[in-house]
Amino acid sequence: MQFLAQQIVNALQLGSIYALIALGYTLVYGVLRLINFAHGDIFMVGAFLAFFAAVLLDLPFVPTLLLSMAATALLGVLIERFAYRPLRNAPRVSAVITALGVGLFLEHFTLASVGAQPRHLPPLIETVVYRLGPVRVTTVHLVIFIVAVVLMVVLDRIVNRSLTGMAMRAVSWDKSVVPLMGVSVDRIIALTFAIGSGLAAAGGLLYATAYPVIEPYMGVLVGWKAFVAAVVGGIGVIRGAMLGAYLLGMVEILVAAYLPSTYRDFIAFGLLLILLVFRPQGILGRREVQKV
Repeated sequence: MQFLAQQIVNALQLGSIYALIALGYTLVYGVLRLINFAHGDIFMVGAFLAFFAAVLLDLPFVPTLLLSMAATALLGVLIERFAYRPLRNAPRVSAVITALGVGLFLEHFTLASVGAQPRHLPPLIETVVYRLGPVRVTTVHLVIFIVAVVLMVVLDRIVNRSLTGMAMRAVSWDKSVVPLMGVSVDRIIALTFAIGSGLAAAGGLLYATAYPVIEPYMGVLVGWKAFVAAVVGGIGVIRGAMLGAYLLGMVEILVAAYLPSTYRDFIAFGLLLILLVFRPQGILGRREVQKV
């Protein structure tokens, strides 16, 4: 029982990181009906920006978090403006191919800029161990969980209780009507990319804090797992992305704890396949009927 409780703490840490990345997928899909396959690499860039903010500028944790989120949000806006916006009325496959191309560009640009050698994020959080009975909880666990929850609550409030969120939901329902209400569709979509990319950067810093190795291809597998989390919870549903992320984190940690660790990724992606067969819309998603 003690071992299980410790693994649940570890799963909450991993699920919090997945949740921040998965929210970027679900935000963009919810507004634009586009799977941004470059999102995992945006997460990677955010981690590198946090690394350079901490090392070159000698910033503590909170300024590093805010600066990396702001810079990566700007990157998301630039990607939307120059890579996706010209293809908005093109066949959907064109946008998918472009997303894959943007991801490859970010990977190899980072590789050419900083090299292939992994970087190690300096400790930005003083590690203190707390004993809650038999369970060991560190300040890293607490900071990751608290930061993720705060950002998720803020996002939920923005989307569901603000005029900006109302505009985002309106664009999701019908982009052609929104300009009639004096709302710029381009601005709302750019803002969506900015928020999603900023959350990915937060996930990048938290990931590098928990597992302090940063390299140009770190976003590939983590990005795919966050995508799995978004689909499991219900792609396009914010609370579904959160639920899917924590569920995936729990599955991964428990599988690694009780089975050979090589089974972890196999079971994570197998979960996606099983869900797509029995509930393709995800746990909290709604089945959509489209005319063709």
